[in-house]
Amino acid sequence: MRRPLSRLLRSDARRASPRHAAPNRRAVRQAFEPEAGEDDPAGRRASPAVMTPAAIAERIERAPSLDRPVRALSDTAVRVLPPGPRTDVLHGVPFGQPAHPALVRLPLGCWSSAVLLDLLPATERASATLIATGLLSSLPSAATGLADWSALHRHQQRVGLVHAASQLGAASLFGLSLLARAAGRHGDGKVLSAGGLAVATAGAYLGGHLALRLGAGASHAEPVGHLAGLGWHDLCPLGDLPDGRPVRRQLGYLSLLALRQGETVSVLSDHCAHLGGPLHQGRIVTVNDETCVMCPWHGSTFRLADGSVVHGPATARQPAFESRVSESGTVEVRPRLGAVPRHGAGRRLGRLGRLVR
Repeated sequence: MRRPLSRLLRSDARRASPRHAAPNRRAVRQAFEPEAGEDDPAGRRASPAVMTPAAIAERIERAPSLDRPVRALSDTAVRVLPPGPRTDVLHGVPFGQPAHPALVRLPLGCWSSAVLLDLLPATERASATLIATGLLSSLPSAATGLADWSALHRHQQRVGLVHAASQLGAASLFGLSLLARAAGRHGDGKVLSAGGLAVATAGAYLGGHLALRLGAGASHAEPVGHLAGLGWHDLCPLGDLPDGRPVRRQLGYLSLLALRQGETVSVLSDHCAHLGGPLHQGRIVTVNDETCVMCPWHGSTFRLADGSVVHGPATARQPAFESRVSESGTVEVRPRLGAVPRHGAGRRLGRLGRLVR
């Protein structure tokens, strides 16, 4: 059936009217409205999102309210653990890496196993033995952690303090669990153990944040293997180095400490392996007839001959460089691959092109 032209025009006009276009306007408004978590243009703020564990750890880093207990505990730890062989062992200097991460695995492993055994029948004695073993092994773990914590920056110490409080709370809950089991209240003991493991897990997360995000325990020395090519490199003229005073010199992207002693030049990476302190601002000391440099930040001491650690808190060897002086008076350096015999430092290029002591 044919429809009149006027009726067709009126039908098209209705379809194009604002009433029929309303859904499109709503879609446009929704496209420009703020999503969840954004500020509303009218001044209303969306409800805050749930904080992630990383965000909580970052808030702890920036919590000045923790500074007072941090300062008090840090001063006490420095008095109780003065620099020396005992503190070096707690730091892990003889092992070449921090001792705390290795020791903390034993109590956490024992407590996790105890909670797992609590789910099985007739395992009360084994669970109690594991809990007791975890409590005993937590003592050396706490001692090494305290030694490392006392030589950290303030924002790292804030996280470390909450980490230590969490682990202390976990140890207390496991201790109460052990007492409850000894009194025959095994059900209460299992509940306390589960709570202790939950608190220990939260503390372990903060420990991971401290080590992996904030770099506590990792080497902060520059990656010489990536930034220094093979072979000898010109550093600077020998005459530009003051005799007996450490200075910083640049080799490409690398900052180096250079110490001239007569015709001999000792060269180390300038960023301390502990927390990146400027070694060229440190003191030159003699330890066991060896010339060493002491970091100005936390006192880590390295042999200038090969960068080996003499005293902590650093545990990783400082990257070192072989050095020689060419006939033109230019100091040349190349990365040292390992330790050298004692009293072996710089070298000089002789007239025949041979390297002599």
